[in-house]
Amino acid sequence: MSTGGGGPRGRGRARGRSRGAGPPEARRPGEPAPQAASSEQQIVGRGRGRAAAVAPPKQQPPPQQQPPPPQQQPKPPTEQMAAMSLNGAAAPQPQPPGGPTRERRGPMSEPRTRPEHITDKSGTTGQTISVVSNFIRLRNRPNTAIFQYNVSYSPQIDNKGLRLKLVYQQDELIGKVRAFDGMILYLPFRLPQDETKIVTTLPKDDSPVTVTITLTNELSAKSPICLQLFNVIFRRILHKLDMRQIGRHYYSNKNPIKIPQHKLEMWPGYITSILQYEKEVMLCADVSHKILRIDTVYDAMNDLYNRVGERNFHDQATKMLVGEIVLTRYNNKTYRIDDIDWEKNPTCTFETSRGPISFVEYYKKMYDVQIYDAEQPLLVSQPKKREIRARGGDAGPVLLIPSLCTRTGLSQEAREDFRVMKDVAEYTRISPQQRAQTLQGFNHEIHNKPDIKEELEGWNLQFDPNLLKFQARVLPPEKIYQRSATFSYKPESADWSREMRGNPLISSVGLINYMLLCTTRDQDKADDFSQTLKRVGPPMGIEVKDPSVYVLSDDRTDTFLRTIKQKMTRATQMVICILPTNRKDRYDAIKKMCCMTNPVPSQCLLGRTLMKKQQLMSVTTKVALQLNCKLGGELWALEIPLKKMMVIGFDTYHDSSRRGGSVGGFIASTNATLTKYFTQCVMQTTGQELLDSLKLCMTNALRKYHEVNGYLPERVMVYRDGVGDGQLAAVVEHEVPQLLASFKSQGDEYKPKFAVIVVKKRINSRVFMEGRQLTNPPPGTIVDSDITKQEWYDFFLVSQSVRQGTVTPTHFNVIYDTSGIKPDHMQRLTYKLCHLYYNWPGTVRVPAPCQYAHKLAFLVGQSIHDLPSSELADRLYFL
Repeated sequence: MSTGGGGPRGRGRARGRSRGAGPPEARRPGEPAPQAASSEQQIVGRGRGRAAAVAPPKQQPPPQQQPPPPQQQPKPPTEQMAAMSLNGAAAPQPQPPGGPTRERRGPMSEPRTRPEHITDKSGTTGQTISVVSNFIRLRNRPNTAIFQYNVSYSPQIDNKGLRLKLVYQQDELIGKVRAFDGMILYLPFRLPQDETKIVTTLPKDDSPVTVTITLTNELSAKSPICLQLFNVIFRRILHKLDMRQIGRHYYSNKNPIKIPQHKLEMWPGYITSILQYEKEVMLCADVSHKILRIDTVYDAMNDLYNRVGERNFHDQATKMLVGEIVLTRYNNKTYRIDDIDWEKNPTCTFETSRGPISFVEYYKKMYDVQIYDAEQPLLVSQPKKREIRARGGDAGPVLLIPSLCTRTGLSQEAREDFRVMKDVAEYTRISPQQRAQTLQGFNHEIHNKPDIKEELEGWNLQFDPNLLKFQARVLPPEKIYQRSATFSYKPESADWSREMRGNPLISSVGLINYMLLCTTRDQDKADDFSQTLKRVGPPMGIEVKDPSVYVLSDDRTDTFLRTIKQKMTRATQMVICILPTNRKDRYDAIKKMCCMTNPVPSQCLLGRTLMKKQQLMSVTTKVALQLNCKLGGELWALEIPLKKMMVIGFDTYHDSSRRGGSVGGFIASTNATLTKYFTQCVMQTTGQELLDSLKLCMTNALRKYHEVNGYLPERVMVYRDGVGDGQLAAVVEHEVPQLLASFKSQGDEYKPKFAVIVVKKRINSRVFMEGRQLTNPPPGTIVDSDITKQEWYDFFLVSQSVRQGTVTPTHFNVIYDTSGIKPDHMQRLTYKLCHLYYNWPGTVRVPAPCQYAHKLAFLVGQSIHDLPSSELADRLYFL
């Protein structure tokens, strides 16, 4: 079968399928012969097989034969070696002079964005603390280099496996420590001659062939190509530790953690990367866990069939499986399920160079795995563009056997189950001390395994025995302002929920004319809620009148929508719905009506949330705060020294109703205290993560700011979230010019001070504070040295406190800066903004405008699927 990588959806599969090697003449099961590619493609499509009346899987199959361990398996027959081979392992492709092309740009070749005027990016404010991080220095011996050679053949040889074999036979010349991809050879030493010719023979017919090895480059340890090579070498080390690659990362299946009550198991592993940081090359390593289901996809389909019956089975199975990531344990590869082909089964054949073969025969021959149910349908996985290129343009789908596939990760249903998440968290939420000990043990294992030591010494490399230690700073806590009170908070928790209790809000909007909808069975809860709302509102400065209550005879979606439409007037401020269950379709329909056709702020509550009398006061207080925000009120503020400034948050979210579509949320502040916002939303087309509508959004935001204040902002700060790996160049080259162009639309003389900061949450960098034992650093911890990048104006901020596990810092990269703000002030402003998210009385992980942008994009992408009404643009209706 074709192989695939795992990890994040969409990216991991492309990486995994390109690694490894096998006999070049065989084809992947389920893939068409080149001349039949177009006909095979016709089976693909999310809805094609749903109406086919084919027998469902048998309900009681015999026990599946366990496949042999992955390390004993032969390689899959047609794995493309798109990455370099390192003594048979994967390695990088050669890069063109001057770095990779734009299409292949990756984390080792991100653009240099550090402004020329930033000579020192370190801040000064705060108390110094000693920290340990999950980085390990990589040393190379002085005056050593990596030598790059081009390898050519005469006559030309197209078979990659044969090219590798002919070079690997030359051990006496090139040694056993080498990296070769069929064209480019890397060695830790220089050959006697810059051009070496070797005459050898082909194994099949003993015909002569000349291999020419020509020196092309001498690489320093800091070059991007060398860094990529070091990562390949480290993947080889992980293989030597008996770890298995799943997607982009490596996991151990020796001692899996079983959670039988939820049919789950977890494989412990590591996420690793070697990069050039502020001062030196280092390995970043973090503990990871791969969650797998114990049952197969076949078992899940049988369970579903027994629950829903034959009538709805095809639709329900498609809904359950499409989009899931599955693991094929016979080769530890992952795939994304794009469809189910109900018209094919394991007895179907596919073409190879040796003739047709069935899936049943193939798996028995290649993996000694018996497929018992010959009537089960096949899973369809569509290749990505990168995989199609690696397959010579073959765009045919990969077909998988359900009984040989295991789902990875947690389903949405499992994520919503408190018991499942609690049991999983026992193993995944590791304390800082435990995490550091695990990483130190990992490092110790690298140092003490003889074959790993030999590998590293061959490349003149050595890892430090200890984790990296350095100095960080903790910013002082901020003062929180309300209408008649000023207070601070405990620095270790950064939570002020108790301090603000009973204090009037900065600005409040009376709840005078609002609707309250509930079903008959929730009528008592609605009465208790409305009475409690009238009690908790006045101490906060919120005037609360009696609502217009509408008791519905049933809980159908149409009943809720019809009542809202018929009873709502122009004076209606708010619609509150108490829902009996958390049915998504009903919630989505209510939100769509209240955000589009009948624009009005809305609040949905579950009846069970209001069930416990002893918690009703606390719940109602939180709801009252949220209602005030949705009506345009302000809860608290901070001192913002910079005046006439507009702060923008910008994030994207993938639309669940449009395959490949995404939604962008754009939030811009309109007042001096950064507590009122102008909100906009844009819809994106397939494959378009980076927004094309920035200029229009920025122009509208500037117009609104001028309308509110009577002048344009003198300083504009943009916090851009949602930028994935490899997308930084597109932000620099595409988005920043759009934003600058929007300023010109206000007049040639309008040139505000301007900065763009890229916010990244999904990082593997960790920081632990030293003490009697390692603990999480307190909120406000700033790291702007050692683990930052030389070519960036960046820093890490730990802004929140966590009760379990290890805190993850947020990375901020200033990619454009004419703001005139010192690095210290940039860091402090960023931390201040983490205090202004009104859905939580404490600090959050990202600046409030970014979190608001995410909430807006999430609401539209999950529920509305269209642009909200502009009538709501000056309120935080999406909280």
